[in-house]
Amino acid sequence: MDGQLIVEMDHIYKSFFGVRALDDVSFNLRKGEVMALLGENGAGKSTLVKIISGVYTRDEGVLKLFGKNIEINLTPKKAQELGITIIHQELNMCSHLTVTQNIFLGREICKNGRLDDHEMRRRTQNVLDQLNVNISPDTVVGDLQVSKQQMVEIAKAIETKSKILIMDEPTSALTSKEIEELFGIIREIKKKGVGIIYISHRLEELQDIVDRVTIMRDGHFIKRCDFKDISMDEIIKNMVGREIKTKFPRIETKKGKKIFSVKNLNAGRLVRNVSFDAYEGEILGIAGLMGAGRTETTRAIFGADPKQSGEIEVSGNVIEIKCPEDAIRQGLVLAPEDRKKDGLCTKLSIKDNIALPNLDILCNSIGIINRKKEKEMLNNAVDRLSIKLVSGEKDASSLSGGNQQKLVVAKWLSRESRVVIFDEPTRGIDVGAKVEIYNLMNELKQNGIGVIFVSSELPEILGIADRILVMCDGKITGELPAQDATQEKLMYYATRFENKKTEKRKD
Repeated sequence: MDGQLIVEMDHIYKSFFGVRALDDVSFNLRKGEVMALLGENGAGKSTLVKIISGVYTRDEGVLKLFGKNIEINLTPKKAQELGITIIHQELNMCSHLTVTQNIFLGREICKNGRLDDHEMRRRTQNVLDQLNVNISPDTVVGDLQVSKQQMVEIAKAIETKSKILIMDEPTSALTSKEIEELFGIIREIKKKGVGIIYISHRLEELQDIVDRVTIMRDGHFIKRCDFKDISMDEIIKNMVGREIKTKFPRIETKKGKKIFSVKNLNAGRLVRNVSFDAYEGEILGIAGLMGAGRTETTRAIFGADPKQSGEIEVSGNVIEIKCPEDAIRQGLVLAPEDRKKDGLCTKLSIKDNIALPNLDILCNSIGIINRKKEKEMLNNAVDRLSIKLVSGEKDASSLSGGNQQKLVVAKWLSRESRVVIFDEPTRGIDVGAKVEIYNLMNELKQNGIGVIFVSSELPEILGIADRILVMCDGKITGELPAQDATQEKLMYYATRFENKKTEKRKD
């Protein structure tokens, strides 16, 4: 591929608090190509692209953009003026503003000294139509699902006519149909000469759009080559520094007694008469398409959202859950889908995030925290899930996305929980970290703890779950033991509502 180099980075170094995040890293990007930037969480990928986009300042090294040397004082505003746009893994929008207001935030169009709302709305509708996204420009972003918010971020990047587009896990919250549409857009903007840096842990996606790959590990540059010249196994080995023999480690255990029951649960539009049981010695998977009601079901069970009716049992006892505190007291915990919004207090320290839901364990009778026990809890959680951090005193926001996800899970490990619900626990994390989460679920299963596992990734749920429930339109439409389940069967049950509509039309 002979495209013009639009990003050139040589001998880049960057440290935080004395810890080197980038160590002599080289990187380049050509006009009109998709370069996959790959590596485990904490490999330095986000730090690298934040230097390109002006968020971070490099300590040493040469950065050239469009053939020109860039001084150390590059800022996000200057980078944007050069045509560089970054779509962050953690969505970065003003939830109280409309889609149009978010897309034109900071670059509003004026006419005769007043905001030209009509023109901004027209251009917003135009870019949404290009993306084939059914969202009104007047919708408040906070009212949208995460997947739709992601598409708004992409629409904003396209509207700004970027020359360099950085996508950090852009498909992590999208359905398969939305991913196909996104890839179509990527192919179109490639034709216009836009260079795309594509960060993703969903390695199976790469073959559809990627031209070259750059692999990093522990802040070092490892390898750069054409995608066609490297196998998936080689990519993984270069990323993690070792061969991962089993992508989905499964441990067989004897199915025990019923430990958890949900009966006739109703909550809002997307939880309709849901009933199921979970047993010791098994991982219960919940599959379904985006909007099927899986997350809403877990939130209603945990008390994060109110329920209209239904009964919940733990170890044969009916329990009353009106809020998450009730659930935690009864030994029922949730690692939620949206880690930034619901799973962490990013302004608090890593240590405080682990301590916060465990104060009943850490405090004495007069409410004083046992600091020794608190430190042990932090160290045990960090060691158990291999969380990469500089210090437990640093804000949770200082962690990479994957390490934040591990932290969401880690805070529940010190409790004697009876049931642990994982909602999309591997979203946006690398292959090595995924295996660590799977091993943790297997460990909990072996210890007789009920494990409920929600995932949009069908290969993942087929590889890890012992029994699978499928949801569609707020209802459970199918149940399969793992040995009988296939992607085709899961998709059949996941589209039962659509199938019924089709059958009705035929009648």
